[in-house]
Amino acid sequence: MDYVIAEGGSDLHLAEGRRPIIRVNSQLMPVEGSDELSDQDMDSYFDSVLTDDHKGILNNQGDVDFSCTTNKADRFRGNAYIQKGRKSMALRLIPRHIKTFEELNLPPVLEHFTDQQQGFFLVVGPTGHGKSTTLASMINYINNKRFEHITTIEDPIEYIFEPQKSMIDQREIRDDTSDFHSALRGAFRQDIDVLMVGEMRTPETMATAVTAAETGHLVFSTLHTNTAAQTIDRIIDTFSAEQQDQIRMQLASSLSGVLSQRLIPRVSGGMIPACELLVSTNAVSNLIREKRTHELPAVIETGAEKGMISMNRSLADLVKAGEVSVETAFNYTTKKKVLEEFL
Repeated sequence: MDYVIAEGGSDLHLAEGRRPIIRVNSQLMPVEGSDELSDQDMDSYFDSVLTDDHKGILNNQGDVDFSCTTNKADRFRGNAYIQKGRKSMALRLIPRHIKTFEELNLPPVLEHFTDQQQGFFLVVGPTGHGKSTTLASMINYINNKRFEHITTIEDPIEYIFEPQKSMIDQREIRDDTSDFHSALRGAFRQDIDVLMVGEMRTPETMATAVTAAETGHLVFSTLHTNTAAQTIDRIIDTFSAEQQDQIRMQLASSLSGVLSQRLIPRVSGGMIPACELLVSTNAVSNLIREKRTHELPAVIETGAEKGMISMNRSLADLVKAGEVSVETAFNYTTKKKVLEEFL
């Protein structure tokens, strides 16, 4: 783990019968001078980071999420799993410092969503593209700005928040509560102002999170979707046919925004986010209510004056600023002709 930090890496992969591998600037590379790991080596790693409860879940399900802290107080999020009958583990470094929007190169308009008193804001994108980091930055912005009761529900806890102006409770699934749904129901009785749900995995969690936003709370969460429009459809489609109209109406009234982001290679090295941002306006709410979410991409493309950002506009701006190459930008767009026009 120290090697990952020393090399400026983001991830560490350990597996029986394979040399340790780290990821640096999105590229995988073997750890220099390392040997293939034995079954005994992996047993030692498992014993050092997994509790008995974690091992029980691993034995029953074949994989388990966890977090751990090294002797030097560096923190990792991990997943232990079995592949071809062999023990394996993937660890991701969680930086100690929670970066600001400016440090993360995120759009300043995100401050608008943290300044609200209620609403439902989602950060979406593929695994490993900075969703948790963005959420942590938004929560810490509130923490430093005003006195609120903030509760996070995570599996596992990633960033550790140091209370500044706000009071912060962080609850971890299994250690502090049985599941997301139970923790969300409990939150209604804990006099909270701001709620962060690490990930929405079930219809019950989604429904309770949306209800929390409707009833005067500011709710943040993540989802594994690619675009803002796809996010709305994914939430609605998670529910049974007889429930979909209700959740559609709730989303139309409570959604404040959706940020979709991708971390892409920077010309100078490292990664930088390209973003799509949907801002919930009266027009957006009507489209959701009227089952016309297929029109949302066009609304985003033409909604710059409302604070909206299209992915192609974001990519073009990064190219013009010299942050990413033209080739890289085209690798991350699904609408090459639109990007050509912006460039």
